Amino acid sequence: MAGNTGRTGVGSSLALTLGSAVLWGLAHVWAGRRLTGAILMGIELILAAAAATAVLTAGPSLLSLAVQPSWLWVFALTAMLVAGVTVAVTIRSHLLVRPKTVSPAARYLSAAAVGVICALVVAPMIYAAKLAYISHGVVTSVFAESVVPIPVDPWKDVDRLNILLVGADAAANRIGVRTDSMTVASIDPRTGDTVLFGLPRNLENVPMPPGPARERFPYGFQGEPPYTPGMLNEIYQYAEDYPEMVPRQSRRHRGPTLLKRTIGGILGLDIPYYAMVDMRGFVEIVNAMGGVRVRIKDPIVYGRQNEGLIEAGKRKLSGEEALWYGRSRTYSDDYVRMGRQKCLLNAVAKQADPVTVFRSFEKLAAAAVDTISTDIPRQLLPDLVELAEKVKNSRIRSLQFVPPLIYSGAPDYHLIRREVTATLAAPPAPPRSVSAAQAGDQEKAGEYAETAETKAVVLDSACH
Repeated sequence: MAGNTGRTGVGSSLALTLGSAVLWGLAHVWAGRRLTGAILMGIELILAAAAATAVLTAGPSLLSLAVQPSWLWVFALTAMLVAGVTVAVTIRSHLLVRPKTVSPAARYLSAAAVGVICALVVAPMIYAAKLAYISHGVVTSVFAESVVPIPVDPWKDVDRLNILLVGADAAANRIGVRTDSMTVASIDPRTGDTVLFGLPRNLENVPMPPGPARERFPYGFQGEPPYTPGMLNEIYQYAEDYPEMVPRQSRRHRGPTLLKRTIGGILGLDIPYYAMVDMRGFVEIVNAMGGVRVRIKDPIVYGRQNEGLIEAGKRKLSGEEALWYGRSRTYSDDYVRMGRQKCLLNAVAKQADPVTVFRSFEKLAAAAVDTISTDIPRQLLPDLVELAEKVKNSRIRSLQFVPPLIYSGAPDYHLIRREVTATLAAPPAPPRSVSAAQAGDQEKAGEYAETAETKAVVLDSACH
């Protein structure tokens, strides 16, 4: 068969060209090159089916690939390769079906139209490659490569994975960094059961870990009197300022190392990793998301000069408002602020849905690089992604060491350790899928998981 090329006009040829850009081989089949057309159609359908299957069924496994630099390069190169093939097929399709005779003006217009078609069709692929490239930059910038090999099953001999979550406030009017929000997330890697242990920033006489720190402060951390009061939130910067406190650690590693050891000693937990968010950068993250929705129980004074008020009720906060929601102590105290910070982080985590992340990905990526620091190794990210799915489907309990349980000026550190042990030994909170009737009074009323000595409030309930 010679094909139908001679019977096409400019409009028909452009329609076939557009169709071939969407479904490879369509113009080839129309022009009589059925085998080539069928092969091209088959290749594209196989690629589309594979991509759809991966997105719909792979779940966490696909996400785990998305945090591995080598696979991000594969995604980027694959997207660019598909884009290149699409452009080649589109141009070749137009050459097959364009009219034999056409005026110069019509030829130039057709060429321009084909260029527009190519641009429209390959733009999503180029954007996907760009996202993969940006993701590669975030992963390699924020997460360092481990010098120690990561086991195939990193949780095999781990009863609980403990990660220190820090909110740092490096304000313009303050020298150094103060860790004003400190929470340890203790996660059961088998079930995803998670308990958040919150420590107030103003704990005093903090016992220091063995070594140079304890030798300097044998009776608890005292800071630099009379210039500082000697509270928990000073330890990070103190280690940065006095290298001898943490030998063999470089700058920006001394603070996290001593803080992990100190808080681990307070709680009686081994804390291998930390993640720190600078609260000024947190503003950029919230703004990139388009704001964060929270329920405010009582009005909150806004700004350093008390220039505004965040009214009570359900509100969508901007980044600056969210910062003050988590920071303000006017007409309240550190302990109320701690609770708001937990709720704010919980709200951000829940509202960072795939659509929101995709829509603001570039801004979020830039904010993450400037805002987040951590010693979680890059090679552990795939396992953490899978673990995050378990955490997502479990109830998160939160125990804060605040009055009347603990008084920051004279803390009972033995009591803190007993409370941690008792809370972790208690049965986990009912999973999200369990109905109120099945969960019983614990779920209906509260919203509390009680042990002999503690009440660990379920985080969702505490924030509403």
